[in-house]
Amino acid sequence: MAECEQSPPAATYTHGHHASVLAAHRWRTIANSAAYLEPRLGAGRSLLDVGCGPGTITAELAGRLAPGRVVGLDAATDAIDAARRHAAEVGAAAQFAVGDAMALPFPDASFDIVHTHQTLQHVGDPVGMLREMARVAGPQGIVAAREVDYSATTWFPLLPGLDLWLDLYRRVHRGNGGEPDAGRHLKAWAVAAGLEASALTASVWLFSEPEDRAWWGGAWAERVLHSAFARSAIDGGHATPDELTAISEAWVQWSRHDDAMLTMTHVELVAPGLDGTRGEVPER
Repeated sequence: MAECEQSPPAATYTHGHHASVLAAHRWRTIANSAAYLEPRLGAGRSLLDVGCGPGTITAELAGRLAPGRVVGLDAATDAIDAARRHAAEVGAAAQFAVGDAMALPFPDASFDIVHTHQTLQHVGDPVGMLREMARVAGPQGIVAAREVDYSATTWFPLLPGLDLWLDLYRRVHRGNGGEPDAGRHLKAWAVAAGLEASALTASVWLFSEPEDRAWWGGAWAERVLHSAFARSAIDGGHATPDELTAISEAWVQWSRHDDAMLTMTHVELVAPGLDGTRGEVPER
């Protein structure tokens, strides 16, 4: 009897949905998180936003693509509730649903664009997720993904507490079954999923202005103490409460330094979808 193929273990979402996390996600826009898609945002096109979070990008996409259908999907009910509230506040016609990125509840070739931002890094099987996105896009649609590479993060001043933060974050993220350096893997994941990595680009988030530093540093100062990340760090034996406090204080120190800056590198993929790929591993 042939040995049964085992599915990769499910990953745990490292950040959770603490207020500090959702606040960071609400900052995301087309301009700072999906500019690579701009040339493809034609009015009337349909789009699925997988792992949409609180829906700020989704709602903006709905405005760009109107009257096209735009749907945001996330596994977290809290995130979808926040996305619906945001869409109502800004008058966006986007629809939202709770669902599984590994088993998208849509027929083959349902959307012109199937988009995800910072989600592949949090699943146990990013290749399978890309394959599922490609199925829903179909051969006439496109798959679009943007993923950060935490190891490529840079900052000044060179505070030891931020070195501890990056090392801890990567260990916690991998302990939860994800890949914090997803950006460098994106092309290989796409090829393994049977996609053509026809357009690969890169861009960065830069935090250097006083208000940006105060916001980003303050968010992480809170996140390392009170979010799901903090619980995973302690419960997984990765850090002590005192170490988390020291990292939080380093973020505050960084945010108040006049010459402080931080960059986070992202890799972006646009690829044609595939025909009927659910459950199929393409031959290469």
